[in-house]
Amino acid sequence: MKNRKSVFTLLLVLMFSFVFTACGAGNGNKEDNAEGNQTPNETSKGKTSLLDEIKDRGVLKVGLMGTYRPYNFLNEKQEMDGFDADIAKEVAKRLGVNVEFIAQEFSGMIAGLQAEKFDVVISQMTITDERKQQMDFSDPYITNQVKVIVHETNDSIKSVEDFKGKNIGVGLGTNDETYLRTKLMPEVGEFKIMTYNDVITTLKDLDADRIDATINNIYALKPVVEEQGFKIKAVGEAIKSDQAGIATRKGNEELVAELNRILAEMKEDGTYKEIFVKWFEEEPQS
Repeated sequence: MKNRKSVFTLLLVLMFSFVFTACGAGNGNKEDNAEGNQTPNETSKGKTSLLDEIKDRGVLKVGLMGTYRPYNFLNEKQEMDGFDADIAKEVAKRLGVNVEFIAQEFSGMIAGLQAEKFDVVISQMTITDERKQQMDFSDPYITNQVKVIVHETNDSIKSVEDFKGKNIGVGLGTNDETYLRTKLMPEVGEFKIMTYNDVITTLKDLDADRIDATINNIYALKPVVEEQGFKIKAVGEAIKSDQAGIATRKGNEELVAELNRILAEMKEDGTYKEIFVKWFEEEPQS
């Protein structure tokens, strides 16, 4: 009986030793495979940089509204056109890739960027401290002056000081909306903010007296007013100046550095000035 128990015990020991050895070997193979099966676009620290990804892909994906003439809009050929579009085309050219435009309402622009719907935003994305917490920005590529816009028969609003108790229209999710809510309203008193997804609809409501005023920059308004025949006017001095940059996801310092190099090169060789004059019929501010 003792011999049988001894043999049985020995078999159990051998069996468990085999199982543990097999499990250990299996784990080792998984680790080896994890290290050995990296794709060409990955490194030991993770995925390749966004800049390398764009170059490998051969396409720069650009998010923009497509409804903001003269910055970005669909022309008669249903092609993306405008100042932002030309800047994007030139940036892509100097990166050695093609450009792909992806239309997106401005209110969803940051979410679209974070969801990797596009690589960069070139759509008058104003650089602010709040947005810097969510995105990385290139150096500014344009400065816009914002003014108060009213119906041409309106003589009661001459500046933002007259906004109290009025209906004020503004682009949804824009820096101008943030300005109205967080800075201006506490200073001048309560007024109603009505938000819009595009400039044309905002100006239609202003022209029809459904709102009392809006704020925007003259570059954006001029072509829309000329095309639509809106009876509106700008009043007072500029209330603020905004600088727009090329936005991308956080942590892409290499891409930002390359964008800054390209923008500086464009300004130095005169390409930027050429694009600016084409769309605004004046030279850029120094």
